[in-house]
Amino acid sequence: MTPATHEIPVRTKPLVVVAGRPNVGKSTLVNRIVGRRAAVVEERPGVTRDRKELDAEWCGHQFTIVDTGGWLSTDDPLDAQVSAQSERAIAEADVILFVVDVTVGLTDEDLDVARVLKKSSRPVRVVVNKVDSDAREADVWDALSLGLGDPWPVSALHGRGTGDLLDDVVAALPDSSVVPVEDDGPVTDADGLVDLVGGAGQAEGTIPRVALVGRPNVGKSTLFNRLVGDERSITHDAPGTTRDAVDTIVTTPEGTVCFIDTAGMRRKSRTERGTEYFSVLRALDALDRADIALLVIDATAGITHQDQRLAERIGASGCPVVVVLNKWELVPTEERVSVLVDVGDRLAFLGEAPVLKISALSGLGVHHILPAVAAAEEAYHSRIPTGELNRALKSIQMAHPPVGARIQYGVQGANDPPTFTLFTNGRLQPTYLRYVERGLRERFDLGPTPIKIRVRAKGANGGGGRKR
Repeated sequence: MTPATHEIPVRTKPLVVVAGRPNVGKSTLVNRIVGRRAAVVEERPGVTRDRKELDAEWCGHQFTIVDTGGWLSTDDPLDAQVSAQSERAIAEADVILFVVDVTVGLTDEDLDVARVLKKSSRPVRVVVNKVDSDAREADVWDALSLGLGDPWPVSALHGRGTGDLLDDVVAALPDSSVVPVEDDGPVTDADGLVDLVGGAGQAEGTIPRVALVGRPNVGKSTLFNRLVGDERSITHDAPGTTRDAVDTIVTTPEGTVCFIDTAGMRRKSRTERGTEYFSVLRALDALDRADIALLVIDATAGITHQDQRLAERIGASGCPVVVVLNKWELVPTEERVSVLVDVGDRLAFLGEAPVLKISALSGLGVHHILPAVAAAEEAYHSRIPTGELNRALKSIQMAHPPVGARIQYGVQGANDPPTFTLFTNGRLQPTYLRYVERGLRERFDLGPTPIKIRVRAKGANGGGGRKR
């Protein structure tokens, strides 16, 4: 893949990588360390595929912890990509937590992982997981045969032994991981795990978050890798390859942006319970916390009913949307006009959302995405002075006077998205409100951002509110 023209920022926090074969409890340990259910967990192998980086803190030390997919020596193309992602994380690590399962004992796959870790020359802590009671303590010492030092017995599920493990981990981190603590110290739970809600990573709150959403197998992960300029997400022809939301912050010509790759979302009736169900929940959560959504659509398949449902969900989230028609180069030339007409008809409720024609695989048209995102972000935060707003409202009414009522004046009560309150001497028709909205968009270059218009009619109980 041709590298993107922007770059991933230099990492500022030490990196702790959790590695091991599939289904030994790596994601459970990551969730335990960050103090919340940030990674998808299920008792079957292969749930985690992409690298997932999360902020963590222990005893005044901040670090980034990376959940990786299970490492396997296999010829399967998808498993090979998962293993390659794990090896890339290992190569960048400051400390590696090598997780094995005490209930199963050491396997040939564990020995293969140990050989990879020895070659890395990185500090390794062998974590023997699922030691839920003293009865398992004697089995822990079998891990000495891995040749990577004394094992650490823990129960990631119950928190047993994780505090002692983290004490050792932070002692091995670079001194740069120490941060000043100005309050009474970090808030911990009963197991001594740090509550990071509103803590580490808070400085990133001003960075715009761009979520890539869409049906399975429309090319979201390929586009994500293209945008961030790195193979951060695993791509495969099989739908459902992405299982979790993957965040990556990059520096672009338009400024710093956090791109979020999400799992493909199908109709609820076709969503399997377990991994896919939780993957969809993660995708919806990513959408709810996003500032902008890229709705990725397979141009060769056209607009499906599920695409429309996802567009409605984006509209309900209140964030601007940019429609991305991927695989455009595969659409026959004679069918392209009809595809665009269909997009305009079936997604008309998205209003002025831009429609970009791209190929994530070749990079065709991808350079238009960042300017569109920047324009949508600027419009989303727009604040219009009251004087300018009322001059615009007067001009709009003079061009096309309302019937039976007039807008006396208006104010912008909020932004993110722009929210206007119109004070009138009677009720305005919905069609006239749409006309006013179009006029405000044109005059103030609000583009695809949602707009809330509330009406306060004299003599009416609050009028009503609209969100577009």
